[in-house]
Amino acid sequence: MARDTLSIRGARVHNLRNIDVELPRRKLVVVTGPSGSGKSSLAFDTLYAEGQRRYIESLSSFAHQFLDQLPKPDVDRIEGLSPALAIDQKGLGSNPRSTVGTVT
Repeated sequence: MARDTLSIRGARVHNLRNIDVELPRRKLVVVTGPSGSGKSSLAFDTLYAEGQRRYIESLSSFAHQFLDQLPKPDVDRIEGLSPALAIDQKGLGSNPRSTVGTVT
């Protein structure tokens, strides 16, 4: 039986200070908070980096040479993450700190 949650334990990437998070799978998840609270660190530098790393590991060594690999995120454990994870970020205007949304 597939897990119904994505579990992150001990995330210590950028603004994240040893946090534990449970996210539902196959649901729309919205991460909100004040500027500098680690929303992008959780979505991009933790979940996306680990999802991409797992996907690239599943490819042949020939394919590895053509792909850039992100460093492994500083976490104790991530469970329930699929090997492929796509994230898109849409900006509002020209200010790079103004984010309309992040879709995973």
